Amino acid sequence: MAAERDEEPGPDRCPCPGAAAGERGTSGGCRCSALPAPRQAVMEEARRRLRQFDVGDKFSRLPLPRAAVLLPLTVRGGRLHLLLTVRSMQLRRSPGEVCFPGGKSEATDKDDIDTALREAKEEVGLQPEKVEVICRLMPGIDKMNNLVTPVVGFIEEPFQVTPNPDEVSEVFVVPLEYFVKPLNYKTFSYKTSSGYSTRIHCFTYDEQEHKRSFKIWGLTAHFAVFLALVIFGERPAFEVDYDLDNLISSSENNFINLYASIYERKKSNL
Repeated sequence: MAAERDEEPGPDRCPCPGAAAGERGTSGGCRCSALPAPRQAVMEEARRRLRQFDVGDKFSRLPLPRAAVLLPLTVRGGRLHLLLTVRSMQLRRSPGEVCFPGGKSEATDKDDIDTALREAKEEVGLQPEKVEVICRLMPGIDKMNNLVTPVVGFIEEPFQVTPNPDEVSEVFVVPLEYFVKPLNYKTFSYKTSSGYSTRIHCFTYDEQEHKRSFKIWGLTAHFAVFLALVIFGERPAFEVDYDLDNLISSSENNFINLYASIYERKKSNL
């Protein structure tokens, strides 16, 4: 899927004197005037908010199988958008479901960031050098008890996405604001196999360009909602399982309680 081409020069074509070609984002490139003020302001504010919630490798030593997903952000029309994929119908697990690019950690991956970037390249052809990684947010635990770390990054515009048909059938973007102010939303209670009770968010997003509707739910919706809460810092139009006045500590407490429920269940099965 070809992204819409913005008229302003991208970070690797910065007109500032002395800016080295090919440098980007926080890796050393100039960002003072390459982007118009509104776009630059949106990105800078998002970076500032996200870095306050960066967990780094704090949870990476937990004794669970590891996985990571990339939460790719881009700015279109002055608004943050989130890139998502639809899993191929050929896949054995969760065919046709909406998810982020990502997968299980491999021995050659240095960390969760490596995993997320490698999987994004394999699934949608997104080159690692086209992603400005900002942070790692609070992880989740999927139904297979994998520790899944969301890695947030800005996609460098313009970009070309080439889905791998064996893994991905479609790629689309959603305004990030949709995950705090949705038009079509429902929720239901869910109890994990370890006995932990939680709230499942379910969004239906109508994509106008191709007249398609996408159902976004489960851990994918969980990560999208948390990302929107972090960046916008406002109350959503629906209930969430967080103390919004203490989002950092309450999100960590939720994760610790979820992990503890799994750990206790494992002990009881010994």
